[in-house]
Amino acid sequence: MAQAAQANAFDANNSQIQVEHDKKRRQFVIRLNSHDRAVLLYEYVGKKTVDLQHTEVPDAYRGRGIAKHLAKAAMDFVVEEDLKAHLTCWYIQKYVKENPQPQYFEHIYQ
Repeated sequence: MAQAAQANAFDANNSQIQVEHDKKRRQFVIRLNSHDRAVLLYEYVGKKTVDLQHTEVPDAYRGRGIAKHLAKAAMDFVVEEDLKAHLTCWYIQKYVKENPQPQYFEHIYQ
């Protein structure tokens, strides 16, 4: 019950959300509490090409905009590092469609 209350208290619009980039594990992470986390996984498929493969948010936290923070961090990374990206993850595809930034489109394999 305490876990559910903690999940319900989480606010994805809170400016305190921090996305961590673990380059060694090739993932972006948001720590939701002491044991739950949301992740976006990617792989390098070439020297300057990444595949944004999968975004996962625990059930108790879905529908709160958490994945949006992961998607933005991943796409910003692609742009900043001047990479090309394959968007295997359906959520990243949706994010880019809903947030049509020219700099994103320049870095996506169509």
